[in-house]
Amino acid sequence: MYQHKKSIQRLWIFAFYVIFTLSCCIALDPPNHNLTRNKAHILPPCQACRSLVDSFRKGMDRTSRGKFEGGDADWEEKKLRSYANSEVRLVEIQEKLCTDVSKGEDQCHNLAEAHESLIEDWFLNHQKVHGDLHHWLCIQKLKVCCPDHHFGPDCTPCPGSSPEMECSSNGKCKGSGTRKGNGKCICDTAYTGELCQQCASGFYDSYRDDKKVLCSACHRSCKDACTQAGPKGCLACNDGWFMDTELGCSDIDECLTNKTACKENSFCVNSPGSHTCINCDKACNGCTADGPDNCIECAENYELKEGVCRGGPKSWTQSWQGSSLRYLTYLGMCLSTCIILQSSTTLAALVGVCVAAYISLSEYSIQNEDPNTGNPLSGAQIVK
Repeated sequence: MYQHKKSIQRLWIFAFYVIFTLSCCIALDPPNHNLTRNKAHILPPCQACRSLVDSFRKGMDRTSRGKFEGGDADWEEKKLRSYANSEVRLVEIQEKLCTDVSKGEDQCHNLAEAHESLIEDWFLNHQKVHGDLHHWLCIQKLKVCCPDHHFGPDCTPCPGSSPEMECSSNGKCKGSGTRKGNGKCICDTAYTGELCQQCASGFYDSYRDDKKVLCSACHRSCKDACTQAGPKGCLACNDGWFMDTELGCSDIDECLTNKTACKENSFCVNSPGSHTCINCDKACNGCTADGPDNCIECAENYELKEGVCRGGPKSWTQSWQGSSLRYLTYLGMCLSTCIILQSSTTLAALVGVCVAAYISLSEYSIQNEDPNTGNPLSGAQIVK
């Protein structure tokens, strides 16, 4: 019976050790849920096909200088297909296909398996004539993508497009390169209009010809619209600026025009179109600029010396000088006497007499000392 109980105890101890070890391992090396989610991520059809093609191209780059292992190279060149288009190279590429895909790896593997015959057919038979696998597989065969600057089921050209641009090169066509989207232009920040050929609010035409328009930002002082660069081009001014007939929009110095721009015990610093309030130095009670030398008045416990407010509140060491530290010293000596008492009554009695004599003499000398000679702080001026 005793041996049985002992065996059960050992079993519980072993189980606890295993659970504790596994918990530590999981805590130190938790499972990467992001990696799992990325592998199972589902991409749009065109993007998934493009990922497969990109991975295949990387495999081709990786095997671009490979040769058959062993054998007679001359015989291989004559009797077998060259390595560049050989089944051996295709197998080497497929071994690591999709393993380098950051998102949608599972989808990539499924796509490669479903269209293995098409990929093999292109690699062995069409690679030289149709060198672009993406165009041959994704656009022509699977019909999930469109050529650049085309969109929709019929691969319609994007508005404002040419062989090298779309939306006048100032935006992106919605659905470009895919069989999705409506082809509308999503203009860049500075542009607007159906074909992104007009300047948006806050921008002006800095260059324009029959094929291209360049929009640049208005000056920060302009409100909404302008005709040229700089404050002179403003049609109206933003808050914090005023219209000058010669200079255009000019900055309003709030620090001069508004004496109450900042709260008490802070000073004003002007900036273009605005202002900033900065707290005065701790030595000041009101100031005109930063630092203790720009105080209107000195704060409490500070005094003006040579144009600078100096001084400050007492430090914690000064606050504890005098009676507070003295009484703490007395308390420590009494506690020490009590500790000695636990080991030797006679020794404690002698120490207690010495402590009592020291405290009595100290208090007597403090009560009768000359405040002008005995005070360690004599001569110091404390400003209240």
